[in-house]
Order: sequence, then C-alpha cells, then structure tokens
Amino acid sequence: MEMDQLSYGSLCGMAVATALLWLILRQALGVVGGKEDTGGAEANKLPPGPWTLPVIGSLHHLVGTKLPPHRALLQLSRRHGPLMLLRLGEVPNVIVSSPEAAMEVLKTNDLAFATRPCGPTMDIVSCGGKGLLAPYGEHWRQMRKVCVTEVLSARQVRRIESIQRGEAARLVESVSAAATACAVVDVGKGLAELAGNIIAGAVFGGRFPQQEAHLREMDALSALVGGFGLVDLFPSSRLARWLSSSTRDVRRSHARVQRILDDIIQDRKEKKPTAAAASPAARDSEDLLDVLLRLQREDTLTFPLTSESIGCVISDIIGAATETTSSTLEWAMAELIRNPEAMAKAQHEVRQRPHGDGVVTDLGELHYLRMVIKETLRLHPAGMFHRASQEDCRVMGYHIPKGTSVVINSFAVGTDPAHWGEDAAEFRPERFHGNEMVEYMQMEFVPFGAGRRQCPGALFATTIMELVLANLLYHFDWAVPGGETLDMGEVYGFIVHTRSSLRLQASSYHPDLQE
Repeated sequence: MEMDQLSYGSLCGMAVATALLWLILRQALGVVGGKEDTGGAEANKLPPGPWTLPVIGSLHHLVGTKLPPHRALLQLSRRHGPLMLLRLGEVPNVIVSSPEAAMEVLKTNDLAFATRPCGPTMDIVSCGGKGLLAPYGEHWRQMRKVCVTEVLSARQVRRIESIQRGEAARLVESVSAAATACAVVDVGKGLAELAGNIIAGAVFGGRFPQQEAHLREMDALSALVGGFGLVDLFPSSRLARWLSSSTRDVRRSHARVQRILDDIIQDRKEKKPTAAAASPAARDSEDLLDVLLRLQREDTLTFPLTSESIGCVISDIIGAATETTSSTLEWAMAELIRNPEAMAKAQHEVRQRPHGDGVVTDLGELHYLRMVIKETLRLHPAGMFHRASQEDCRVMGYHIPKGTSVVINSFAVGTDPAHWGEDAAEFRPERFHGNEMVEYMQMEFVPFGAGRRQCPGALFATTIMELVLANLLYHFDWAVPGGETLDMGEVYGFIVHTRSSLRLQASSYHPDLQE
C-alpha cells in the first residue's frame, strides 16, 4: 500500500498511536487538550467541531464511518451544527451544512470568500491558477469574463445546439440497436461518451484523435485526487512530501493531459490560417479553441494569454463539464427506475406531443422533466465546493480567520429537513412544482454554487440534460435487466458518481402502435 493512501486500518493505527502519545504527554506535562483554543475571547470564538487527536486532527471521524465524504460530513454536522470546524491533518476546514450558513458565506460575505483554497494537489490540477480555477483577482475576473462573453455567447450557444442534437440522435440510434438485439444497455458508458463528444465539439469543433486517451487520463486523474493525500493534509511537512507519492502521480497524470491539449493547440495554430480565422464571417463557426487563439492574437486582455493558459482554461472546462453532465443524467435515470411513478409522469409528459422517430427538440413545455433534473441535482450534486477566506470575518457569530478553507456541503444543504421537509432524503420531483423560475436566494438549492464563483455554465449543462433525458424517455421504456440489481452506491472523485455504471434494458417506444 502506498504511504499516502490512508486506508481505514492504517488511519485507525495512527489514531491509536497518537492517542497513546497524547495521554503520556498529558500525564507528563499536565496538558489539558482536546478542545479548540478560543483564547477565552468571545470575539475569537471558533465554530464547534468534534474532538481531535494530535497530528491527524479530525481525520478519524471521517474514515471511521466508511461513508463518502459528503455523507460523513453531514453525519458529523448533525451532532456539531451547520457550521463546523474540522482539522484535517494540520489544515483547518470550516464545513457549511445548512442554507442559513451557506447564505452567510456565499451572499453576506461573498467577497470575503470569493477565492479558493489551493493546496499542493489543487495547485497542480489548476495549473498554478492560470485557468478558471485561479484565485480571486484580476486574472480570474478576466478569465470569467472571457468565459461568459465569448465561450457562452449567443453565437456559441447556437453552434453547440446543433452538436447536442447530433449527439442525442447518435445515442438514440445506439440504444435502439441494443433494444432491437435485446442487449443490455450500458447507460453510464453511453452518457459519458455523449457528454465527451458534446464538449469535444464545443471546444475543438468535433472529436479529436486523442480523445479516448484524454478521457482515460482524466479518469485516472480523478481517481488520484479523490481521497486524502498526505501532502494536502500536511502541506508544511517535508516528511509528508518525501513519503508521499500522490503529488508525483498527480503531476505526471496532469502533465499527460496537458501534453495532449498542447499538441492539439499547436496543430490548430499550424493548420488554421490566421487571416481566415480573424475574418468576421469565420466567427460564426469558431469553436472554443478558435476563440481563445483569436483572443491571444488580439492581445486585449490585461495579462498575456499564453498557450499554457489556453490549455489550462480548456482543461478546466472539460473537467467541469464532461463528468458532471453525464453523472447527473445517470443519477436521474437511476432515480426514475427506482421511482416508477415519477418515470411514468415524465414519460407521459414528453410523449404528449408527437416527435416521430426524430430527436425530441421541443422542450418548452416539459415542466415535470425539469423538476426531475432539479430533484436529481438536489439529491446528487456533483460534489462539495470550496472557498477560502481572504480576510478575518464572522459567520453565524463565529470567527473565521483569514486563510481558512471553507467547504460548502451542497448535499447537506439540499437535504436539510428544516427547509425540504421530513421527506428530504426521498426523490420527489413534485416538490419543485411552481418554483421552476424561483431563484433560491435562501441557498436551499446550490448544485452549481452561488455568488461570484457560481458556475457560469449552469444553463449550458441543464440544457444538455433536458435534451438527452427527454429523448431517452420518449424513445424507450426502461427496466433493470433480469438477475441484476440497481446499485445506488457512490464513489467520490472529482465528483460524486455511481459506484458502478448503470446498466438497463431498453425497449423501443412506437407512438404509432399506441392507442
């Protein structure tokens, strides 16, 4: 076992050893410990949290549960409150688990928490903050502006819509062939390919030769950053850096991803004439890479847009959009299979209007379908999101020192019984009835974050989800294959995804044969 892979057994061993050492020190030195030192001053009162051990802090509370991090943190917050202090190794983390606490962090103190924590692993994954994951500041503001005004412009949205329809048609054709052959459909794999192809079309204009290799490397990178690495738990420790291989593994994996992107960027520069690319008529067909290369030539930003920065931006967009979209769709299908009544309602709605054998594109009146997607995002948000305090501030009456890492547990926020009722853990899309256009200003629903760093691609992602889900529900009836069970287990990596790929049996729906 690698030294930095903290398994349950190894961590328990560390906990026992440190507890014994702590007891010896207490006897020898008369130390009274186990609680956070607030200095006795109300003004510096830190949030409550579970008891800690020397060296490992609160880690034993997480690993001992054998739950995914978001569920383990929810369990702890029920005992210690919606604003909870955890020391993971030497790093203090404040965990936000209620809409009220999220409101104070993401709205009341939005500017104070507008930056992101950057440990050793995140520093590698974010290319040292050169892309969209940059710390708060002028560079980040400029990159976000580019994303909103260029990448998600009306021109780009129109271009990407045709890509989405084409990939949806390809998925329907693939599932139809499997249904005809009475073969089991690997829904998870199909959705991952669809999302990858849509993002590739948006970024590069279509599939690229290294796409499969790129996706493999992204999967490997996701697995590497999904746990607790020694270097991130003890960033100041030279011993941790020496013992740990995780940072080296992440750096190698990330370098392979970036090399693939660098090759594509260089190839585009060589093949696409600058004059033609710069003409106004050509802008209607620009993909994201074309846009970024044009901005590089125009040199109108307040910082140089280097090829490295372009690669980092593309990497951030692909990483943020691909897996989150496919995973949410997979969870939606799984929840509908578990809830036949909701499945029947969603299918009835989408089948109310004839679409023939073509792609369902008229999504205007699919209100229940949107409720299904929102309910899926509520119960299965992509993951927790992170902020860091840029200054000393107060949240819910507690002192949050400058530089503290803050984790918003969107799963806990979205399943808070005080706001969602006693059935908060159940899949019930009807709870969103009448609230489709409501802005959740009280932060009960934050799957895409909130505040200055809210995901700018939320509308883009939900549009893909609506289109794909509508077509899967219109063209096919679905069931769990005989002899198989529906696995709703979770795995935490870059995002929270299903433990095993969703496999279902599809049968084609023929509206002309229905009464």
